[in-house]
Amino acid sequence: MLMTPGRCKGKAHKPEHLGIAGRRVLVSRKWSNKTLDDHRTERGEFVRQLLETAGIQPAHGPQDGPYRWERPAPADPNVPPRPVLLLHAVAERQRWHAEYAAAQLAVGEPPGRCSATSDQAA
Repeated sequence: MLMTPGRCKGKAHKPEHLGIAGRRVLVSRKWSNKTLDDHRTERGEFVRQLLETAGIQPAHGPQDGPYRWERPAPADPNVPPRPVLLLHAVAERQRWHAEYAAAQLAVGEPPGRCSATSDQAA
C-alpha cells in the first residue's frame, strides 16, 4: 500500500475531526514506566515533604488511621444526605489547598507555580 500525504484514512486526520480532543501523545506510563498510582504516591510524598519543611501539620491525613471502609446500607440513618457529603468533600479540598499554599509561602515559593517545565517560551 502506497502512502500519500493527505490521504490517510485514519479518523484523526479527517478535516471534520480536526480540533477534537484526543490522545495524540504517549501516555506517561509508556515513557516514564510509572502507573497512575505511582504518580499519585510521588505527588503525595512531595506535598508531605513540603508541608513538613514549612512546619505545617495537616489537620487530617492517612496516618490518622487505621480505617475500615464499608459500604453503607441504602437505608442507613447514620449516613448524611449526598449534598452534605459533597459539601464536606469540597470544604476538605479547600482546606488542603489552603495548607499547600501556606506551605509554599512559608518556604519562599510563590503559590500557583506547579509546572514541571520552565516558564521560557519554546
